Amino acid sequence: MSEWSISLGPLQLTNSLLTSFGITLGIVLISLLLTRKSALHPSGTQVMLEGIVGSIEDAVHAVQPEHTRQLMPLIGTLWIFLVIANLIGIIPGFESPTRDLSITSALAMIVFFSVHWFGIRSQGWRAYFNHYLTPTPLMLPFHVISELTRTLALAVRLFGNMMSLEIAALLVLLVAGFLAPVPLLMLHIVEALVQAYIFGILALIYIASALQSQQRHLDKSQTEKGNAHE
Repeated sequence: MSEWSISLGPLQLTNSLLTSFGITLGIVLISLLLTRKSALHPSGTQVMLEGIVGSIEDAVHAVQPEHTRQLMPLIGTLWIFLVIANLIGIIPGFESPTRDLSITSALAMIVFFSVHWFGIRSQGWRAYFNHYLTPTPLMLPFHVISELTRTLALAVRLFGNMMSLEIAALLVLLVAGFLAPVPLLMLHIVEALVQAYIFGILALIYIASALQSQQRHLDKSQTEKGNAHE
């Protein structure tokens, strides 16, 4: 399926962007429909949904137990979106939007701003940005470069893996024809799930590291103040 776009003046709406919008809208509508009829005696669907939410919560809690409730909405939404976005490519007529670098870059930027948002929200902007100057202000450029490079790596990693997966599938089909569609389909599903998990867990680790670094800085400041009073 070739890349196409719709022009609205200076704005270009590509099929990857429209597919992403469709996935997002679908997640919102399905979430509203499925949670509207939650009950104390759950149905099979509710049990399945609660199991998914519980698994995501356990994964977030394992990395950042102190801020599980704060991080759950973001990380859970990322995982659900990425699973659907990565798997939608197996449906004839659709392409995975995550094979588009602009989409993975947008997701990486969400993670980038979320890291700072949670850090500032947890410790305040002064304490948060102060850690970029420790142990010396000379470290500021290196901290900035580190933030930018890991965001770039996050975007390129997902894009590269999804693109290479589709190219590999195409090459296998060209060589073997349609003699091995089932193993190829299973490979696509497994790799799509793995890539969604890796992106989400890296986002969680980045945010957790920002929160933990700020907490260590705050604890150190409080210890120094306590020693000064003594």
